[in-house]
Amino acid sequence: MDIGVCVASHIGDIGYVVRAEELGYSYAWLADSQMLWSDCYATLALAAVQTSTIKLGTGVAVSGTRPAAVNAASIATINALAPGRTFFGVGTGNTARRVMGLPPQRIAAFEEYLQTLIPLLRGEEGLLRHGDTDIPIRHIMPDKGFVNFEDPIPLYISGFGPKSLALAGKYGDGAVLALVSNPTAMSNVWQMMQQGAREVGREIGPQQDYYTTALTTMVVLEEDEAKDSDRVKSQCGAMAMAALHYAYDQFRNFGQQPSNALAGVWDDYTALLETYPAQRRHQRIHAGHNCWVLEEEERFLTAEVLAASCMIGTPDELIHSIGELQQTGLNQLMLLPNFDTRYDVLESVGTQVLPYV
Repeated sequence: MDIGVCVASHIGDIGYVVRAEELGYSYAWLADSQMLWSDCYATLALAAVQTSTIKLGTGVAVSGTRPAAVNAASIATINALAPGRTFFGVGTGNTARRVMGLPPQRIAAFEEYLQTLIPLLRGEEGLLRHGDTDIPIRHIMPDKGFVNFEDPIPLYISGFGPKSLALAGKYGDGAVLALVSNPTAMSNVWQMMQQGAREVGREIGPQQDYYTTALTTMVVLEEDEAKDSDRVKSQCGAMAMAALHYAYDQFRNFGQQPSNALAGVWDDYTALLETYPAQRRHQRIHAGHNCWVLEEEERFLTAEVLAASCMIGTPDELIHSIGELQQTGLNQLMLLPNFDTRYDVLESVGTQVLPYV
């Protein structure tokens, strides 16, 4: 199992990626959300010139805010700085678009986007749909070091529902997933990805060359520490709250009910958000997103909410859980801890867990 880091892109904190490389983390996924963090490509460029072995890429880039040609040229620029260790993750923009009051890109548009993007990532000609016309486009100056298409750029597609998972299986070299709770749930994820793959005559599965990554975070417990201690919350509370943020968006946009793990706080949480004016509520839902927890939301960090999206345990428990996840066909865990305690998590997992998986 590879262990990577997902990074809330920060132009002044490249040392975090450097330290991850020193500790043996294999991937650094820099998040793309223009109303939250620094620009991911600017941050990737600085990370590329200060590292030498860790794989670098977007975690994930957003289709609905950057045209395919822009994303292709941007990641190919990073590939010129970090040849052979650059990858491209892409999704429809769950947070990047929602914080502007917009929905993620629709699945049909996302598929059209991927069809344009894929040849561009290889330096080949793609078709850009403009109205009723397909315009052939390609990077016309790929030499002289402007970009690098010679070293392959693996494409990892973010998928959380049946349709997006099918697109990941149909077009991706791998998929970016939510952390699943058990082997049965992961089997269902594989089935949805395989359904998409079969549409184009592909065979993918745990035994094939298809790379799967799950987003979570991890807390190494101290002796006799409770799984909902203040220290635990300080390290993984933001990831747990992000799950509530996502669930609320799914509820208000599509009427989807929350998971059982969130049921105990759901009525109180929705009542809090609905005290904010509807016209600007989109600015409030994702406040602190995957970085910190607002004081008024701290009461929602119950043991059940924390455990629903985070891995919390002793070193032996975490190593055992990682082994079980590996058996389901998961290739990587990427960890996104709270911002203020990110180095603490990086060190504890890097010294007590990473060497043994």
